[in-house]
Amino acid sequence: MFHEIVKEIDFLDTQLRISTGKIANQANGSVVVQMGESVVLCTVVSDFKTHKDLDFFPLTVTYREMFYSAGKIPGGFVKREGKSSEREVLVSRLIDRPLRPLFADSFLYDTQVVCTVLSYDANYNTDILSVIGASAALAISDIPVLDTIAAMRVGMIDDKFVLNPTHAQLQNSKLDLVLAGTAEYVMMVECEANILSQEQILEAIECGHSAIQPVIQGIKDMARKVAKVKKALPEERALPSLYRQIEQEISADILKGFEVSMKQDRYAYFHDLRAQVIEKFTSLEDEVTIKRWFNNIKSHIMRLMIANNKKRVGGRGFAEIRPIHTEVGILPKTHGSALFTRGETQSLVVTTLGVGQDEQIVDSLDGEYKEHFLLNYIFPPYSVGEVGALKAPSRREVGHAKLAWRALRQVTPTKDQFPYTTRVVSEITACNGSSSMATICGASMSMMDAGVPLKEPVAGIAMGLIKVDSQMAIISDITGEEDALGDMDLKVAATKSGLCALQMDIKVPGITLQIIKQALQQAQDGIKQILAAMNESIALHRPEISKNAPVVRSISIPKDRIGELIGPGGKIIKQICEMSNSKIDIGSGGEVLIFANTAHDSEKACSIIQNLLFEPVVGASFTGKVVKIIDRGAFVNYTLGRDGFLPAQALLTKHETSLHEVLREGQEVKVVIAGTEHGKVKLRLEKQQQPTENMNSAHRQPINFIKKREAGQGSAAGHEVIEKKHFK
Repeated sequence: MFHEIVKEIDFLDTQLRISTGKIANQANGSVVVQMGESVVLCTVVSDFKTHKDLDFFPLTVTYREMFYSAGKIPGGFVKREGKSSEREVLVSRLIDRPLRPLFADSFLYDTQVVCTVLSYDANYNTDILSVIGASAALAISDIPVLDTIAAMRVGMIDDKFVLNPTHAQLQNSKLDLVLAGTAEYVMMVECEANILSQEQILEAIECGHSAIQPVIQGIKDMARKVAKVKKALPEERALPSLYRQIEQEISADILKGFEVSMKQDRYAYFHDLRAQVIEKFTSLEDEVTIKRWFNNIKSHIMRLMIANNKKRVGGRGFAEIRPIHTEVGILPKTHGSALFTRGETQSLVVTTLGVGQDEQIVDSLDGEYKEHFLLNYIFPPYSVGEVGALKAPSRREVGHAKLAWRALRQVTPTKDQFPYTTRVVSEITACNGSSSMATICGASMSMMDAGVPLKEPVAGIAMGLIKVDSQMAIISDITGEEDALGDMDLKVAATKSGLCALQMDIKVPGITLQIIKQALQQAQDGIKQILAAMNESIALHRPEISKNAPVVRSISIPKDRIGELIGPGGKIIKQICEMSNSKIDIGSGGEVLIFANTAHDSEKACSIIQNLLFEPVVGASFTGKVVKIIDRGAFVNYTLGRDGFLPAQALLTKHETSLHEVLREGQEVKVVIAGTEHGKVKLRLEKQQQPTENMNSAHRQPINFIKKREAGQGSAAGHEVIEKKHFK
């Protein structure tokens, strides 16, 4: 029934298995890739019926993680996979970016790549398998592509590179670098680094590129045996004489437009120029074609201007950074805020400090975990002067946020060092390129303004490449036009000490390691300038947490008393939070973090906890509340969550026959601890001539509340608490 063909490739001391012919045979190309027990189905389909007259390639890539692949049922009320998770969006982009340059400019058919995780093994990365599988599916299909790619992840443990590290190994790795490339060129790089040098990053790229060669060769060998006959590419029509006439007439005007420095003025100039061209030539050609020709001419002239004439849009030098303006603390009620403006790109970034309950719970194939550092990137339509709906985050917004998060995570404190949950929101209020890099700069400043103890400030810069024949130009701090019409977008985030994150996308069929090296070196010079501008507003984190942020106190209780503090179904801890207007996090080791808006509320919560957990001592007196009356006596709540028994004989005289004659539920009575029986506290009425003492009686025997250990300090006994207002 099936004619399955299998190709096995020796890959990193294991077998990479690629098979076709058994599953999804109606797709143009379909393969199942497997390493270890990770299995991914990769399919590709093109609609050859309609060739679209577009100026972009309509490629859609979707990566799906099925929970059954890890033997799990999805959480939540709807027990099935729904909209794409953040990871699925990010991996979809990871697959898309190296595939897109493999298609010829004339190939404008709707094309869809779907990669589905069927079986998940944490020792073998399914994102890497998906890139390899998508390339293999294209190679054996009838869809024409220019080359074959493969992918690799590179980690660094104990200063040694580790190829395709496992999920567990990545937790201890200084590097998480994913690259994709052809046999000759690098096509894509995605990197998170723990402040590494440029030389280390380049060595990792070279190491990974060498390691993918057997996979590329294996896919090519398989394609020679089983590939379908490739469809012919649409013939590129020769440019008519009218195109040349228009180009000749408007070239000088287009060059003049690129000298206009302000984006909106430049856009208005080109809009008017295009309208004039349409009006003049629509009698000879349709309007859609004239518009496309105009855009092609504009792109060609800009590229020649940069590569040959060594002139950039607006007249900047190749390594010149746009003017930078920075401010911090501009929003009075937020915990931290910053405004970062570079040229016509502006990011308003706000930091909010929350509690442990504000952590994001992530349900993934690797299991559920919590994230205490969150970053959101928002790109409203007004930022580019457009009208549009405010929708859920796009793939681009998710990708930009994750890049900034990766860069800043390298300098943020751990949960043990800084107990707050940190959320950063970047509002792009104006944009002309490099908004994700503006987010990194603004977020670094905003967090320092809130008092978050960053190791070092982080800055970001986007590098571009224009390559025309033998001429090449690497340009710093690219604008929107230079990004859209250029050949490379290399985003670099770094501190003064080293690189934190890297992301490279290209539009050409590949670039060399030498070009990447040159771009990184030029980026380092730009990072220094940007950091200097940021330092003018804030160079170090505030010595104290923002006055608007919650006050946090830390105490420790014995581990065997945690259950008493929580109470049945969380009843006690909820009551304490309501009574003290605070939020409380309890660690498994007995550490208790109290978050409150004021020091008074924090102290109140701490006092309630101390009173709740004190050990009762005979003779201690207090005022309690009657919670229940029975024939034998009454139960009196002497402190939150703890009741004692008051026998009936201690209350009744010869004139009363029922406790209900002398007590009522909710009544306050003055009692003394008379002793314990079978672990239960027995009470007696306090004599009228004795002074009444409340729950804070000196007779109380407190438990040891241990001061949270600071760097270089031991622990102290006694019910000491500390106010976490300064973090080093």
